[in-house]
Amino acid sequence: MLCKLLKNTVHAGKTIVLVGLGNVLRHDDGVGVYLAQNIHPGFNIHVINVEASIENYIGKINSYLPDLLILMDCVFYNRKPGYSRLSPVTDLIGYTTNTHNIALKNISNLFTAQTFILGIQPDNVSLGEGLSTPVLKKAEHLVQKINSCFLANNSSLL
Repeated sequence: MLCKLLKNTVHAGKTIVLVGLGNVLRHDDGVGVYLAQNIHPGFNIHVINVEASIENYIGKINSYLPDLLILMDCVFYNRKPGYSRLSPVTDLIGYTTNTHNIALKNISNLFTAQTFILGIQPDNVSLGEGLSTPVLKKAEHLVQKINSCFLANNSSLL
């Protein structure tokens, strides 16, 4: 679903903004930051690392005039660590994110773009640096998947 959504958006000539959220000083809460640091931007594809302060980047995100906005963060789904889900941000009812000053469901109202959350179930959000093994494995898999999807997209646009 993720690659199809990304490819369809780029092929339609639309703009994608991927936003990495989280606190790297709380282990797995930094997974969105890890994703943003490792996903390669491309044609009509922008990647922004906002850490725990998305509210400070609203203007920058909107300046790209995104058609598709994907917020990447840890989400407590009450599933096995490393579980991931891509869903409309409005589906976050009943699930929590960790360290944001503003709830992602509420902040999505500040954007006109279709907004999704790419959430990963954390294992450890205590104080400390580094991702747990299951979350790191999932993050590496997602980076590879997203980058290869964009690479395929960008080469087909040439």
